[in-house]
Amino acid sequence: MIVERTKNEILVRLSPNTNTNDLQDMLDYLEYRELVSKSNAIEKDIEGLSKEVNKAMMLKIKRDRK
Repeated sequence: MIVERTKNEILVRLSPNTNTNDLQDMLDYLEYRELVSKSNAIEKDIEGLSKEVNKAMMLKIKRDRK
């Protein structure tokens, strides 16, 4: 693996044998870290939003099963 930093980006060169699923998981994690680093949300906000999303998803699943 080769990591190179330029003025505008970081380049990572990997072997073609690298598992692309693992690589995608790592990239998703890095994107998540980048997004949450800009957030001002507190744990209570996140828990509330999570409960709302879960409730909405369960309602949608129940509707779709009918």
